[in-house]
Amino acid sequence: MSNLNNTEILGLVAAFLTTVSFLPQVYQTWKTKDVSGLSLPMFSIYFSGIVIWLVYGFLLNSPALIFSNTVTALSSFLLLFFKLKYGKRKYK
Repeated sequence: MSNLNNTEILGLVAAFLTTVSFLPQVYQTWKTKDVSGLSLPMFSIYFSGIVIWLVYGFLLNSPALIFSNTVTALSSFLLLFFKLKYGKRKYK
């Protein structure tokens, strides 16, 4: 974390805000098990993009990119898992 300058700190703040904004959707989906509003193709493509951003963050040695994309990759993986696990259920 020796690369922390004002630009990287700004990136960390942005990473924190955008990553945290994603977590309520993960929690709601886990709690309700309702995945009807989630698109499997969209989340599959999104997850792939996040993993590529994570690799890019490691290549740049950017704490902001590494932090945000690690948490977002885990969160989006959970949503993909929930979509596959609960996607066949019918709700009343």
